[in-house]
Amino acid sequence: MSKVILKMENIHKQFPGVYALNAVNFELNYGEVHALLGENGAGKSTLIKIIAGIYQPDDGAITVNGEKCIIDSVNTAHSLGISVIHQELCLVPDMTISENIFLGRELSSGKTGFVNFGEQNIKAQEILDSMELNIKATDKIRTLSVAQQQMVEIAKALSVESEIIVMDEPTSSLSEKEVDMLFKTIENLKKRNISIVYISHRLEELFKITDRITVLRDGKYIGTRNTREITRDDLISMMVGRDLKDLYIRTYHKLGEKIFEVKNIKRGNVLNNISFSLNKGEILGISGLVGAGRTELARAIFGVDKFDSGKIIIDEKEVIINSPEEAMKQGIVLVPESRKEQGLILKRSVGYNITLCILKDFIKIIKNDTAKEKSIIADYIKRLSIKTPSAQQLVVNLSGGNQQKIVIAKSLATKPKVLILDEPTRGVDVLAKSEIYSIISMLASQGLSIIMISSDLPEIINMSDRVVVMCRGEVTGILNRDELDQERIIKFATGGIKNAN
Repeated sequence: MSKVILKMENIHKQFPGVYALNAVNFELNYGEVHALLGENGAGKSTLIKIIAGIYQPDDGAITVNGEKCIIDSVNTAHSLGISVIHQELCLVPDMTISENIFLGRELSSGKTGFVNFGEQNIKAQEILDSMELNIKATDKIRTLSVAQQQMVEIAKALSVESEIIVMDEPTSSLSEKEVDMLFKTIENLKKRNISIVYISHRLEELFKITDRITVLRDGKYIGTRNTREITRDDLISMMVGRDLKDLYIRTYHKLGEKIFEVKNIKRGNVLNNISFSLNKGEILGISGLVGAGRTELARAIFGVDKFDSGKIIIDEKEVIINSPEEAMKQGIVLVPESRKEQGLILKRSVGYNITLCILKDFIKIIKNDTAKEKSIIADYIKRLSIKTPSAQQLVVNLSGGNQQKIVIAKSLATKPKVLILDEPTRGVDVLAKSEIYSIISMLASQGLSIIMISSDLPEIINMSDRVVVMCRGEVTGILNRDELDQERIIKFATGGIKNAN
């Protein structure tokens, strides 16, 4: 018997003006965790949609369990034992776990046609128990953590007896503890001979959880390697087609005077007497575990959430900020953690998004200075190397890295003094990360003051002049560049030591 459960040979897929997949091969073994790796735009999503039955290939062959097949719909994929867990979870918050697991496949009571909720709850609980999850089938989805919701998606896949589960960026919104929980579940699935296609930009995860890694680049198959036989640098080289010797692009320069200060900001039990300063041209990292209050601090500074007490001082003058509009008037702008929900209007153009916050600069009553508008858009597309066919391209059609550059461009268009970046490289590929680091370094060297919030410790250490470490809503340490190492930051972040400056 063959050990291969899924085989895709010479897969081609073309869209108008784009060759998404060109002679791509992919092979998945029984009970294997196989990573699919590549930059945004490499073809991963298209290949996944073909596996899921959302797209059909223009050419090529697919074999499942030794039988050649045509996956012409999602239902066909399910009948072949294939389930896809997308990055954006597909659950109904106000329904129970059981109702979500059996959504569209409800168990009925004999001839009556009424849903047998009792039987559904029992069967759902059996699946949850088999996964060693401490949750009840009758719990509402909205009461669960993101990690638990992820597990419900896996339970849904197991309820249709899936033999192949595709996981698309499953850890993008999880804490370290929740990631460990997911990895334990994956190991248990492997023991049950269930095969997993695993997509992640976090290279360190792949070495922990996968057996093999297949790399795509520009819609082409680059190669497949055993995880234990390849290095991180080798993977990066396969992904980008060249050695990426210096991922963290940072040029250091003499910092200017203090231009921004937060004094004793307090907000409920979320922020407790937060104080720090920021110099002209400085990159100030903010680090901490999930729940430390980092994003809450950014929202308070930017006027999204009002704080109870404390001061914000710009150029030695206290300023009152009660809204994002007032923050931007004072020269503060925020690039939010969630670009799709909070940073972009995806169904509008690149140009529209870039100039969204500065319409008053070229629209006077009923007159629109089109030349000025086009000049601003073209300038930022060039400065930030935004890869787009034109300024009219819809943002939704661009890669995650280019979308993130557009959010940064929109913020820079307001001519800020202080740029707050909340998880600026989350969900983008390694090459896009390097480009974003280059942009951040360039902006700092030009005198822009930057607050960078990140969960990525190497990112924090390699890009920051100083680092503010937070734990449970407090500043536990402020570290200079020569004090930065992962162990020290983690100790401050877990409350093991406290030495706020």
